[in-house]
Amino acid sequence: MQLQTNNLKFTNNLKHIFTLCVAIFISSELSAQEIIPDEVKEEVKDSVQPFQATKIDGVAAVVGDNIILESDIDKTILQMKSQGVNVEDIPRCQIFGSLLENKLYAHHAVQDSIEVSDDEIRSNVDFQIQQFLANTGGTLEDLIKFYKKEDEKSFREEMYQINKGNELAKRMQSSIVDEIEVTPEEVRLFFNKIPEDERPTFGTELKVSQIVIEPKVSPEEKEKIINRLKEFKADVLENGASFRSKVVLYTDDKASIPKGGLYTLNREKPVFVKEFRDVAFSLEEGEISEPFESVFGFHIIQLEKIRGQEYDARHILLIPEVSQSAMDEAKEKLEAIREKIVNGDITFEEAARESSDEKETKSEGGFLINPATQDYNFELTRMDTELYTQIQDLKDGEITLVQTERDRTGKVKYKILRVTDRVDEHVADYSRDYLKIKDLALTEKQFKAIGKWQDDKIMDTYVKINGEHRDCDFTSNWLKK
Repeated sequence: MQLQTNNLKFTNNLKHIFTLCVAIFISSELSAQEIIPDEVKEEVKDSVQPFQATKIDGVAAVVGDNIILESDIDKTILQMKSQGVNVEDIPRCQIFGSLLENKLYAHHAVQDSIEVSDDEIRSNVDFQIQQFLANTGGTLEDLIKFYKKEDEKSFREEMYQINKGNELAKRMQSSIVDEIEVTPEEVRLFFNKIPEDERPTFGTELKVSQIVIEPKVSPEEKEKIINRLKEFKADVLENGASFRSKVVLYTDDKASIPKGGLYTLNREKPVFVKEFRDVAFSLEEGEISEPFESVFGFHIIQLEKIRGQEYDARHILLIPEVSQSAMDEAKEKLEAIREKIVNGDITFEEAARESSDEKETKSEGGFLINPATQDYNFELTRMDTELYTQIQDLKDGEITLVQTERDRTGKVKYKILRVTDRVDEHVADYSRDYLKIKDLALTEKQFKAIGKWQDDKIMDTYVKINGEHRDCDFTSNWLKK
């Protein structure tokens, strides 16, 4: 749970913890679901320009066996932007300080014999590049130019070193704080030392539940789609047709057409839906699967190559057509369910378990699970934008009218939503907010442990800060004054 810090002196340290950690954990993974701002997409496409007018790249600092180049700071800023971080409020010196910390962690991770797998790091690099390119619309050549590398090999090697350093730093920091715990007495003392007029404010919280009804596809339409996919497979295997050409001509996954339907799956990163992963991982190189169904429609997969934990797979997606009568029937069914709930004939939870077509929430009585906290509670202003617009005006216990929703493939479903257990924005209360206060107390204790570790290690490590960076107002004693 994030607390509001705009007018709280006490929470300045906690805000500082967040901004310090931002750069440390940059570039490790970009989720396939992340949305990158338009201005960053343009910056990536034109990424060579910002560096053409800058001075020759030099060494900004040395920490142990690691160096920080002037360009590393600019690259870090772009990487943070690509992950949706608002860097306007983070001073450049603070980003530089975070890089210093990152190098300090990485240096001592090596000294402490903390190891990372080369295969894991190279897999992270592949995954990161693919997702970055997919989300920005740029090309690999753009990234190579941005990093001022001569070819893909040297670019990947730099990305490998960046990712390895980040992973070492992350594991080193984890080793410092993993064993730290707080007792109930420490939580009480932590809370009591906060002046009443400076206690944190927690935003409005609520629980969200939904019932989803999907229009049914007729058996005849399913059979038609399956037979068509079988024809594609036979044409490739028996007549030598190009699977990639079939993708371009026929797939309903339009976003995959520029790549010929190609996706890279990683056994250790379950990004794709289970049905897709299970089929892809069961194939041999060159093999084409039988048609199978997922939440998106019907697929066939051709496995191109296996590279350790990574599988390069092309797929063709066909989405069955849903008749207007089937859509009308689904909507009418949900309207009838809503009416029963409103009249008190059945509870929302009972109706969800009995009728909802969304398997992820059906067994939970329709309750959505917050991916950040793994519980049912959502902070209103920090939830997904689309979900926020759907429920922001609901009163506690109120149910929306039937809403129509389309996914990225155009598939239609209907749903109703309800909010419960709404707790309005309030100043922290020890009894009601104990778990949140405990998290804050733990964060402060971890921050102090990290600070002490940094102070000790800085004095024991060779550190040199060059040029204008010596004028930064560091929070740590990097200049050893």
